Amino acid sequence: MWYLYGAVLLAGIANAVQAGQNGALAKSFGGSLSAGLVVAAGTAACITLAGLVSGKLTLPSAAQVLDVPWWAWFGGVLGGGIVVAQLMVARQIGAAPFLGMLVTAGVVTSILIDHFGWIGFERHPATLWRIAGGLLMIAGVALVATF
Repeated sequence: MWYLYGAVLLAGIANAVQAGQNGALAKSFGGSLSAGLVVAAGTAACITLAGLVSGKLTLPSAAQVLDVPWWAWFGGVLGGGIVVAQLMVARQIGAAPFLGMLVTAGVVTSILIDHFGWIGFERHPATLWRIAGGLLMIAGVALVATF
């Protein structure tokens, strides 16, 4: 199970590096959102390759498609919004403030999601320690963005 934490750490590193890569791609393309299409194609190729190599690439049945909650279909849109932010914002405010704000907003939102058990997650109360951790992250991002 420990290797899963390693995978998440690698994904966090990739997230920081990706923002710069996507920004450079957009700059080379003249700030065009066509860079986002290149990113989307790379994402699709990566997922397809991982699915083929692992043998876990399957198409859902009609019953599975009909069973999906309405709000679950928008995950790709949210992912696209993250890429658009990387393309249009990250290079202007810097890697550290961008990723710090991205991660901190995610953690604070996750505390709320866990507390209320939204979008399919089990309920985990927003304890004083969790709230303090979120506040410390906000303070840390403020320091990174200011100095």
